[in-house]
Amino acid sequence: MSADRDPRAERVRRMLDGRRPVPPPDLAARAVRRGGRTLRLRRAVRRTAGALLGAALAVFLVWAGIEQPWDVEPARVTPPLEGW
Repeated sequence: MSADRDPRAERVRRMLDGRRPVPPPDLAARAVRRGGRTLRLRRAVRRTAGALLGAALAVFLVWAGIEQPWDVEPARVTPPLEGW
């Protein structure tokens, strides 16, 4: 190792050895409020996404029931009659 130290490391070391800042007294209350807001937002997003997914499923089922895409479409042209 070299004899001279990195000035940035010295600055960081002095900051860490210094006095620690005191957290605000209402920090816990603010964290609880913010967490509650976040949970309500997530719950609302999940409910909205579920409702949209349910509506999309219902629309798909109605469309599938009306159109019946699994049925083979009847031929529009008859085959030629040869060999009679």
